Amino acid sequence: MGKKGNRIQIILECTEQIKSGISGSSRYVTTKNRKNTPNRIELKKYNAVLRKYTIHKEIK
Repeated sequence: MGKKGNRIQIILECTEQIKSGISGSSRYVTTKNRKNTPNRIELKKYNAVLRKYTIHKEIK
């Protein structure tokens, strides 16, 4: 049986690395409550390639 509930797993991807054209991508996996936050989220996370904190947006 599958889990029931409002928490879903999402992927956060760096926006600055995509714009700069550097190969690869910085991604984080986390969970969110779909009932409390129905919109896509943005968080500041560390990007090891760029060596700084950047904005990571939720992707599908």
